[in-house]
Amino acid sequence: MSDFLTTWGDAAMTSLGFFWMALWAFCLGYVVSSLIQVFVTRERMRRTMGEAGPRSMALGTFFGFVSSSCSFAALSTTRSLFQKGAGLAPALAFLLASTNLVIELGILIFIFLSWQFVVGEYLGGVLLILTMWLLVRLTAPRRLVEAAREHANAVAPEPDDADVPDPKELAQSKGGWRRVSRRYFMEWAMVWKDVTFGFTIAGVIAAFVPPSFFQTLFIGSGAEGGAEWWQIALHTLIGPLAAFFTFIGSMGNIPLAAILFGSGVSFAGVMAFIFSDLVVFPVLRISANYFGWRMAAYILGVFLVSLIATALVLHFSFDAIGIIPESGAVDAAQKEPSERFKIDYTFWLNLAFGALSIGFALFLKATKPKDEGGDGGDGHKHGGRTWMDRTLLVLAIASVVWLVAGLGIWTWRSV
Repeated sequence: MSDFLTTWGDAAMTSLGFFWMALWAFCLGYVVSSLIQVFVTRERMRRTMGEAGPRSMALGTFFGFVSSSCSFAALSTTRSLFQKGAGLAPALAFLLASTNLVIELGILIFIFLSWQFVVGEYLGGVLLILTMWLLVRLTAPRRLVEAAREHANAVAPEPDDADVPDPKELAQSKGGWRRVSRRYFMEWAMVWKDVTFGFTIAGVIAAFVPPSFFQTLFIGSGAEGGAEWWQIALHTLIGPLAAFFTFIGSMGNIPLAAILFGSGVSFAGVMAFIFSDLVVFPVLRISANYFGWRMAAYILGVFLVSLIATALVLHFSFDAIGIIPESGAVDAAQKEPSERFKIDYTFWLNLAFGALSIGFALFLKATKPKDEGGDGGDGHKHGGRTWMDRTLLVLAIASVVWLVAGLGIWTWRSV
């Protein structure tokens, strides 16, 4: 019992340490995302996008890059773009870019993994989009696409937002900056459950689960001389499967990815796991609600083939030029729990962004609601609270209870 309590305390401190290391990255990303979503609305994006073509694909990728990294929010915006006339491939390019090419995700990967994974994330994100585009061009049935567009219009008709405010006028008004402040806290409201549960699970796994478990699950992991080619290919199948059942969002699964790599899982397997945030069950279910089950299954298949191919290309390309990071050498996942709270650049960045968050909150309180105006197309629609939302809320609350109790145990045993 004593050993369990000690490990519980270490798990809680590890989870909190992971979050402390990542906090400023979240804040930075959501500030950028809030600015973009207020001043560049979905309607403006839709007007510049059309059916699939190099220009439309490039614009879809760019708009995704500067947009939100929340999978559910990105899926909602993708639906809006698609049903208003954007081609399927550009809309999916937006979805992939908004969850794989965003700034805060790259910062988190650098913090928890290494620069090679950052290069793999951004280069792989582009490869994902190109592979998806090729697959859609070769396989997408026109009738299925039109049926999906009709389904989306029937389920959630989009209002006419042609009268969206001018970005310059917004930037010069209190109402515009109130929207930015509100959008910033809405970003946190959308992801806090995923992040809380994801970081808690990462701490639990780091403290309770031995590396041998992952070396058994991912055959060939940790083997002397590295895994065989067929084992590496198998890792790219197991990674998405593990992500499917954990259903942790793109921002919450990076610490777990670090633990996987620290346990000896191949570079390809970890990249496939990171890329799998759009093939998890909650995303599949929401996609089916937006587009119908046939289109949701089609998108899932396209994404799965694309991410597996991309992970393999990255692994063997990086291996050929000798830049694959050494398996198991992940500093962030191997530190002692208390070491993550030392006063360094993370401390000062967290302090700065904490002050900025307080500033946003005070500004919201000080400005009157009448300055806020309409939504202006910057809101995300989640289609109401579903059983999955409620389940995730329960898991997040349970995670908070676990962390508070674990912190108490760690403090008590450290005195």
